[in-house]
Amino acid sequence: MLYREFGQTGWKVSAIGMGTWNIGNQWGNIDETTALATVRSGFDNGINIFDTAESYGVTPGLSEERLGKALQGIRDEVYVVTKMGRWGRRTGQTIPMTTVDMVRLCAHASLFRLRTDWIDLMLCHEGKIKDPNTIKVYLEGFEVLKQQGYIRQYGISTDKLKVLKRFNVNNSCSAVEVDYSLLNREAEQEFLPYCQEHGIAVLVRGPLGKGLLSGKYEPNTVFTDNVRSEWYIDEKRRQKLESNMAKVEALKSILKPGEEMIHTALRFPISHPIEPVAIPGAKSPLQAAMNAKAGEKILSRQEIDKLLSQMENSQTISVLEKNQAIVA
Repeated sequence: MLYREFGQTGWKVSAIGMGTWNIGNQWGNIDETTALATVRSGFDNGINIFDTAESYGVTPGLSEERLGKALQGIRDEVYVVTKMGRWGRRTGQTIPMTTVDMVRLCAHASLFRLRTDWIDLMLCHEGKIKDPNTIKVYLEGFEVLKQQGYIRQYGISTDKLKVLKRFNVNNSCSAVEVDYSLLNREAEQEFLPYCQEHGIAVLVRGPLGKGLLSGKYEPNTVFTDNVRSEWYIDEKRRQKLESNMAKVEALKSILKPGEEMIHTALRFPISHPIEPVAIPGAKSPLQAAMNAKAGEKILSRQEIDKLLSQMENSQTISVLEKNQAIVA
């Protein structure tokens, strides 16, 4: 496993971390014994940073609860990342983040579920936040928690550069979590350069495109889990899914589905010069070990160019085929 500096925190973290959204049953049921073994497998294979959130799980908080149980006995050997700001959203009972006390309330609830005395990195989970007063509440609340020793560093999970800039108004944002993968390279334009300029550590969520980059799905696959079923809500999302599946099919012509494609997909984001940490999820000890193995090396520029060229060709062919169909 490669280990790298995590922004300006002074931490040495594994290039591949673990996202624990999957062990909370939103991606399909997983029994607790398997969930705990999955986390420990990640640790045994070199992973030392684990990501979760107060809202992850059926019921909400289950991911934090299971992660807390799994880390008993090794808590001081790992870094725990969690997020607040979306509790109860799926049931219409979101906690209003209007005062510092609300921030403290959510943090202490996470500490309880995680069975820990401290959280290494606390992130705001409101990725489209605009209200400057709400941002102020988060920042003031996080500072209080940091001074009290309950959190060590803080940041935000967002794909919006404007939001990141608002949250980093005092240059106090230690880390950001952003969607970045072979299927979504938008962060390369301005987002990642901003992070590099300001010394902000980067966690990459969605490095496998919510599983698409495993290569195990066919273009006609229908996803029914609680998360990916949202891809069919409207025509725009369905078209995006179709486009992503075409890119994956193109990759299958140069990469074998399964371990080879997964390792390549995971190595893509961690190969960026800013040295992000990818946090793929896992639902079994075997899957956790396989993900961790991807952290043994990064891709060369030549390997990256070959991947991107292959996907670009697939999109060009797809557009031509559609145009021909319209003409016909």
